[in-house]
Amino acid sequence: MQLWALGRQAEVATLEEEGGFEYVSAGDVPLKEGEAIPRPLTVDEIKEYIGLYATAATNAVHRAGFDGVEIHGANGYLPDQFLQTVSNNRTDDALADAVIKILRSTYADFGPTLATEKLRTQHGIDLAKETVRQLQIATGLWIPRKHRLPKVQQPRLRRACLGELVQIDGCEHPWFEDRAPVCTALVYVDDATSRLMHILFTGTESTFGYFEATRQYFLRHGKPLAFYSDKASIFRVNHASATGGAGHTQFGRALYELNIDGICANTPAAKGRVERAHLTLQDRLVKELRLQGR
Repeated sequence: MQLWALGRQAEVATLEEEGGFEYVSAGDVPLKEGEAIPRPLTVDEIKEYIGLYATAATNAVHRAGFDGVEIHGANGYLPDQFLQTVSNNRTDDALADAVIKILRSTYADFGPTLATEKLRTQHGIDLAKETVRQLQIATGLWIPRKHRLPKVQQPRLRRACLGELVQIDGCEHPWFEDRAPVCTALVYVDDATSRLMHILFTGTESTFGYFEATRQYFLRHGKPLAFYSDKASIFRVNHASATGGAGHTQFGRALYELNIDGICANTPAAKGRVERAHLTLQDRLVKELRLQGR
């Protein structure tokens, strides 16, 4: 007779069919990437498992009449389970409590990836991203993706080359939190690669702000073939009663003289790359500025 707790080796469907047993293991790392994540046993549950093995061994010898109990390695298979990189990775309770305190006090609004980076670089605590994510979920600091409302958007094909089309947009936000007044970031993102090309902080989103940001962009990257923006009055004439001029704004006229196309998007989703860059910057850049005391 062989006794064996399957742990991560168990099949979730079989556990449910044979009695609704829970999928558990010593740690929370799945057997393979993308598979179900087992619930890590508590310390008391692990002690209970050890006690059950001891009871089974005693019953086998003293009640069932077996000659003895043999602990074997299954030709190295069983010892290998304890030597793999996905084994022996449990975070002890004291460390978990210390990490949770840090997350709550300093990184309450950080995502798992950024929080993991800061724990490693700022506190010398090197944990797997999944471990940090599970701690954040357990403490209510992170909502798993499967529990969020789905977002459906019509994709727009990217341009083929870097510099062929650059999406530009301004984002008013408390970038420096309570350390400075609310300001606007003028953001330039390449359409082909989603690469963040340039940022300029200004008091407001204005024509002169875009002139300066675009001049700095030219000095660093050269001229693009086209800029992709919204329909703000900086980029196009929105008044039907306007009769003077050639129908260009000052910014549009400057692009015309430079032989650069100015394209206005019909919806915010059409320039989704720069819109998503705003969200990333509002999350990561604000926190980086906070940590650096700027």
